[in-house]
Amino acid sequence: MRTPLIFILLLTLFAGCETYSERDMAQFDKDIRAYLKKKGKKCKRTPSGLYYTIINPGEGEYIRYKDIVSFTYTGKFLNGETFDTQKKPVEFEVSKLILGWKEIMFELKPGAKVFMILPPQLAYGDRKLDDIPPHSTLIYDMDIIGVK
Repeated sequence: MRTPLIFILLLTLFAGCETYSERDMAQFDKDIRAYLKKKGKKCKRTPSGLYYTIINPGEGEYIRYKDIVSFTYTGKFLNGETFDTQKKPVEFEVSKLILGWKEIMFELKPGAKVFMILPPQLAYGDRKLDDIPPHSTLIYDMDIIGVK
């Protein structure tokens, strides 16, 4: 009985998420590259479209999927407007994070500091979240405080 319920929940979850076309993703990438050029920043790009710079890799063991990570962050849009600042550490299990955050976590250790830019497909996609409009490319400065 649980399998159909899980299937329905997963179907409902993914039914509302837009799949972006190659053209859309190329435009997101172009916008991110223009931002980086304007700001004089250099980042690595992953195949998924995540741009990042590890400022400090941290120390100890790499973060894993089921770890609970404590971190602070500032989130901005490409226009520089800040939409969220978390100065007091928040805790989340890596498996519960948005795709872009999950992806970068496996490159980090406790004490790490990272700058990253997430195109919509790695952030909230076509969903509106509080002050974040649908289809937003998001910039984060994140500090990993601890890992359990």
